[in-house]
Amino acid sequence: MTDANTGRQDAVAGRDGGGPGRGSMLLGGGLVAVLLAAVGATGGWLLAGGDEAPPTDPLAVATATDTPTGRATAPRPSSGRTTPSAPRTSATATKGTGLTVPPVVGSDFEEARDALREQRLGWRLVFGTGTGRTVESTSPAVGTPVTRGTTVQLRVAGPPPAAEVPDVVGDDCASAADDLVDEGLYPRYRSGRSGKVSRQEPAEDGSARWNDEVSIWCGAAPPSQPTTNPTS
Repeated sequence: MTDANTGRQDAVAGRDGGGPGRGSMLLGGGLVAVLLAAVGATGGWLLAGGDEAPPTDPLAVATATDTPTGRATAPRPSSGRTTPSAPRTSATATKGTGLTVPPVVGSDFEEARDALREQRLGWRLVFGTGTGRTVESTSPAVGTPVTRGTTVQLRVAGPPPAAEVPDVVGDDCASAADDLVDEGLYPRYRSGRSGKVSRQEPAEDGSARWNDEVSIWCGAAPPSQPTTNPTS
């Protein structure tokens, strides 16, 4: 009797409190399984490249991709070297025209004047006290680089010869001035530079020499005095 009770008590004690029971073992096994599942999930995320967070907003990625493209197509400011190049090129073109004082020394002064006019250069005749119509020197000198409109002084050996005075009355003022210059004379404007020439001195075929001035009056003639009817 005693032995039988003792065996049952041992069996009960072994099931309930004598050592780790079945419930404890089941609880421990469940915790292990949870930990393993967590570790497995973590390992799977790491293997899948989870250390870099994937983009959560695809639109933001597209915007970021488009932004650099817009910056690349924007015009860039010009560098500092490009701007000064234009003035240097323009200056080189101006100096490289090749226009120089033509070789007119030794030629007749009228031929020398015509050569300057063809090159669109001005002229000034300085007559001397010697003899002849030849050009002795120029200023600037022959061969000197010049620009359009430069006045070249021609020194003539002899005195100014006689010149013919053209009739310019009734001509336009500018046209009359050109005719006078062609004959070696210079216009002196007495009443403006527009309109028709109403008067000139000296008159046509008057006495004159090269470089002389001819006075001209341009514009409308002065109004005549109104006539008054005598009172009765």
